[in-house]
Amino acid sequence: MTHNYDVKLTVVSSQCPKYKAGDVVRFEGAFINKEESAALCMVALNAVYPFVYAVRRGGDVKDGLIQCPDCSECVTFRVERA
Repeated sequence: MTHNYDVKLTVVSSQCPKYKAGDVVRFEGAFINKEESAALCMVALNAVYPFVYAVRRGGDVKDGLIQCPDCSECVTFRVERA
């Protein structure tokens, strides 16, 4: 049986001018809920995608923290089921 959970992505810490701690991006299935979500840049999306997909399909992420690879801006996200 395949699960399709909604996923919540929360900014834990940020040195990026576009994010602040507490910002949330909500995934409803494969789609971002634009009305309830902060912006999500392409670099951050690329970093979190495999983890969001795994959680959405019923998997688990060890501690749920993922860092954006854009080192100069250092954003850490928590991924969890919504």
